[in-house]
Parts: sequence; structure tokens; C-alpha cells
Amino acid sequence: MDYRQIPAIFVADAPGLDFLNSVATPVDEPVDWLADGEGLLAWLAQANLVPASVLAEMRSQAAPAELDEVAAQARALREWFRAFVGKRKGRPLDTVKLSEIEPLNRLLAQDDQYGEVVAGAADGGAALRLRSRRRWKSPASLLMPIAEALARLICEQDFTYVKACEGPRCTLLFADHTRAHARRWCSMAICGNRAKVAAHRQRAKVREQG
Repeated sequence: MDYRQIPAIFVADAPGLDFLNSVATPVDEPVDWLADGEGLLAWLAQANLVPASVLAEMRSQAAPAELDEVAAQARALREWFRAFVGKRKGRPLDTVKLSEIEPLNRLLAQDDQYGEVVAGAADGGAALRLRSRRRWKSPASLLMPIAEALARLICEQDFTYVKACEGPRCTLLFADHTRAHARRWCSMAICGNRAKVAAHRQRAKVREQG
């Protein structure tokens, strides 16, 4: 299915996991929102990871082949990180060695961030604050906010509560931030509702047979 026919899915409650969910099967056919360069730009816009002005500049100045190559790199990064998360979800990351995340650190080392002092909030807070900015020198720099989101997931998220949706055909991941950590579905409106319908049908079938 063409990714342009359906909005990207953001149900993970964690940007790093939303990135993994950029390929999914929302209906019957798999959709890869990073299938090409234009798809990557659209997904970054929907994820609010890159300013709209930067995306517009990239779209106007970079060749489609350049953007397609960055999208291919994003897909490779996604599948590497999917394997990392799949192996460790459901338990703390207390045994991870730095060598295991070397690909991510290599990517982070290419980032071109800097700090900028700007005016503070207008609600009576501090007069000045430090804001992180980024130089967008090439299409490859579009990978930097993704890498930062993955790094924050590793460093800040308790992987004990990183889960896979229990939907039989669902591939979506999420961080369970509910109070009782009892979340089972990517979305109650999607897989949760399907499970309810299936359970209702099964109960009806049992009653008929009884």
C-alpha cells in the first residue's frame, strides 16, 4: 500500500519507538512510510522532528536520489534498532555494552548541534534560556533527530515497559506508561477493538455449540 494514502502511526508514547513503527500493517497490507526520500520528509514532518522550513529547503535543494539514499539509511537504522529493541524489550537495559550501540554512537558523532541563548518564556519565568539548535548541512543531517530520539529511548526509557502489541498481526511497539503498566494494545481503537470483537464472537460460538 502506498504510504501517501494513510497517515503515519504515532501510538508508541516514545519517539524512538514511533520510528520503529514507521513500517506497519494498519489494514491488510504493509506500509513503509520511509519507502523513499519524499516519504522520509513526510514522516519527519508528521513526527515533528524537523522544522517545516528545513524540510522545505531540503525538498527544493536536494536531488531526489540524495533523499532516497538518506531514506535507505533510515530504513537500515530502523531495522538495526528493531533487532536491538526486540532482543531487550520487557527487561531493564542493565547489561548492555557500549559496543552493542556503536552504530548509534557513530551516527550521533556526525551531529552538528550547538547551543543558543534565547529569550525566556513570557509567563514570568527566566528571562533567558539555553536552546539546542542544529545545522542542517546536507540531507544526511535529517537522520540526526532520529538518532537523538533513539539515544533518548535507550538512556531514559525503562525497557521493562517496552512492549509489543498483542494483536495477532500487529507489529507495533509502544512504551507502557499507564499507572498499572497493563497496556496490551497499540490502540484500543484498532487492535483492542478487534480483540473485543473476536472475544465476543468466540463467546457467541460457544453458546451456540452449548
